[in-house]
Amino acid sequence: MRLSRFFIDAPLSLGQHELPEAQAHYIGRVLRHSAGDAIQLFDGSGQEYLGELIEVGKKAVRVELREQFDGQAESPLRVHLGQGLSRGERMDWAIQKATELGASEITPIVSERCEVRLKDERADKRLAHWRQVAISACEQCGRSVLPVIHAPQTLAEWQASVQAELKLVLHPVAAPLESHAKPQTLAFLIGPEGGLTDAEVEQAKTAGFHAARLGPRVLRTETAPVVALAVAQQLWGDF
Repeated sequence: MRLSRFFIDAPLSLGQHELPEAQAHYIGRVLRHSAGDAIQLFDGSGQEYLGELIEVGKKAVRVELREQFDGQAESPLRVHLGQGLSRGERMDWAIQKATELGASEITPIVSERCEVRLKDERADKRLAHWRQVAISACEQCGRSVLPVIHAPQTLAEWQASVQAELKLVLHPVAAPLESHAKPQTLAFLIGPEGGLTDAEVEQAKTAGFHAARLGPRVLRTETAPVVALAVAQQLWGDF
């Protein structure tokens, strides 16, 4: 039986802990764990904790953490993904897969052809939702450190603020990724469902981005980050 592994949004240490309500409900009511079951927790610090459930009740779930160890090492290639904002499941997919593929930071980008506009309370709810998508992806894939999910930014805002040794904007007419020297930090700009305009690509180049292609076919906005990150990790990361 696979060991259940959960993220806890609070510092962990050896000893006894009462779990937050959401995790307690899922462990006790959904997974139907009982006292004596083994469990693994992590808090995003890079450390992992093994323990045993000592109480599984209707109102509280308590665990005793008995072993602490280093979690999965992060990729030596730090990638900041600027992902064009897209609708619903497409954006969730992009964030989930980017997390699994080792992205360090993810920023949803608002550009000219975006079909989604988020404001105020709705933006806050979407940001919380995307963070939970990333948490679930970390729980599944074994990452011990969460990627940073930034609030949506305009293309101009992100280009002006992002810091990376190599900055790439995906474009079907450009040099392939492997033509670039190995970086330690990388920024990827990927357009929304309608793609980036020619003017936006030129704007990116002016901001220090190099155009790069992934192959002869035009990829969907949710497919592009998967392929881009996989190729980058193969060339310069930990694949």
